[in-house]
Amino acid sequence: MIRILPAREKFIDDAKAGMISPVYRELPFLSPQQMYEHLDAPYSVLLESIKGPVKIARYSFIGTDPFLVFRVKNGVVEISGKAREAIPSTHPLKQLKALMTLYRNSTPKGFPPFAGGAVGIISYDFVHYFEKLPKSAIDDLDIPDAHFMMFDTVIAFDHALQKTYLISCPAVGELVTESVSKIYDWGPYYDKACEKISALHKKISLETRKKRASEGKLNTSIVIRHEMGKKNYMDIVRRAKDYIKAGDIFQANLSQRVSAHIGEVEPWEIYKVLSGINPSPFAGYMNMGDYCIASSSPERLVRVTGNIVETRPIAGTRPRGKNAEGDMRMRADLLLNEKERAEHLMLIDLERNDLGKISDYSSVEVDELMITEEYSHVIHIVSNIKGTLAKGRDCFDAIRATFPGGTITGVPKVRCMEIIDELEPVVRGPYTGSIGYISFTGDMDLNIIIRTFVIKDHVAYVQAGAGIVADSDPEREYYETLKKAEALIKTLEVV
Repeated sequence: MIRILPAREKFIDDAKAGMISPVYRELPFLSPQQMYEHLDAPYSVLLESIKGPVKIARYSFIGTDPFLVFRVKNGVVEISGKAREAIPSTHPLKQLKALMTLYRNSTPKGFPPFAGGAVGIISYDFVHYFEKLPKSAIDDLDIPDAHFMMFDTVIAFDHALQKTYLISCPAVGELVTESVSKIYDWGPYYDKACEKISALHKKISLETRKKRASEGKLNTSIVIRHEMGKKNYMDIVRRAKDYIKAGDIFQANLSQRVSAHIGEVEPWEIYKVLSGINPSPFAGYMNMGDYCIASSSPERLVRVTGNIVETRPIAGTRPRGKNAEGDMRMRADLLLNEKERAEHLMLIDLERNDLGKISDYSSVEVDELMITEEYSHVIHIVSNIKGTLAKGRDCFDAIRATFPGGTITGVPKVRCMEIIDELEPVVRGPYTGSIGYISFTGDMDLNIIIRTFVIKDHVAYVQAGAGIVADSDPEREYYETLKKAEALIKTLEVV
C-alpha cells in the first residue's frame, strides 16, 4: 500500500480552510542523477547540490513534464501550456509574477523549500529590461532572455536527512481558469495529485528502470576553439584599465568564450562527467528543447526564504595546491593579497547596496566575511550578505535589485555593463545569468551561471571571466580565465 501524505480527509479539511499543501510520498534517498537519467526529455530540469556546506547544499530537485512554459526574447513573451494567452504587462518580469500569483500553495514546516513552481533560466541579457544599455555585441546563439517551466509535480532530495520526496500540488494546474474560492469539492484534486505521484513512482521504480545506453562518447581528440585569443583578451583588459584610470569604473569583470563541436555526444553525458570533475553546490542540468545547460556553478546570486533575502558573492581565486599543505599556502596567499581583498570588499559593498534597496533599514548585514571555499580546481574567497525584505517586497523585487550579480559585472554595475557590451564581441547569453527556482510559496533560489556549458546544435560553449582592477596584469588575468574554465575543458577530454 502506497502511503501518501497528508491523508485525504486532512487535506480536504485544510483546503477548505484555505491551507492548500502539497501531497507527497516519502522514499529512501536515491541518487538525483540516477533518477533523472530516466526522466531526461525536452523541458526537464535537475537542480543539484553535489558538494558544499549543508546550509547551501542540502537539497536537489527534479522537474519534468511542465504544465506551462514561459519564454521571453527581444521583448516578446510566449506562453505555452494551459494558459496560452499572454497577461498584459509592460515588463516580462511583471508577466511572470502575474502568472505565479495564479498558483499559490503552502508547505509544512521542515518541508523541502521547493515543492512546485517555476524553474528556468534568466540570461545575462535580461538586464536590458531593467537598464537602458547599448546592444552592440553579436547575438549568435539566439538563446531566450528568460525561459521558465512551471511544474506542479516534482522530486525533492534532502541530502542531510537522506530522504526523497515525490511531490504534487493539487489543483495548481487548474487555477488559471478556476479560482480556489470556487472549489467546493477538493477530493478529485487530491486524487489526481495522488495519481501523478503514483505514475512518477512507477517511472522511476527500480523494477521498471532500464539503464539508458549512451549514444556517443566524448571525443578525446576534441578541438577547443578559443574564440577571442590571448592577444585580443589582453587588449580588452588594457582598455578596461584605461577606463579605471579615467575614473569611469573601479573594477570590471571581462570574459572570453571557448567552444568545441561535440558531434553526437548527449548533453546529459557531458553534465554527468562535469559534475564528477567539478562537484558544486549550485549545479544543474536543463533540457530546454533546442538547447541545454550543464552547470557546475559554485555561486549563489540570491535566495529568498520567507522575508529573508541573501546573496553570496565569490571574488578572489587561486588554483588548488598539490596537497593539503599546498592548499594552505594558496589560501594564505589569497587572503593576504591586497588586490584580492580590496576587490572582494568592493563587491561586498555593492551587494549590500543592492539588498539595501529592498530591505528594511539597517537589516542588511554581512554574516560570513571573506571565508575560503575549495573546489576541484580552485580556491575562492566567499562572503554572505543578508537582509529582511521591506514590507511589500518579494522575490521579484530581489531579482530586479541584484541581477546580474556584481561579481560578474563590476563596480559601478551599470557603467561596467556598458563597457562589457563594448569590449566583449558576443552577447553573454546564459553566461553570468541565473538558473534556479521560484516556488509557489514565494521562496526563490538562483545561482550565477559560471562554470557552465551552453550546448546548442552539437556545439558546447564555455565562458569564463576575471576581475580587472587598476593594477591587473593582462596576461595573468588571461590565464585566470583559463584556470576557471579548466574543469569544463577537461570534461570534454574525458571519455
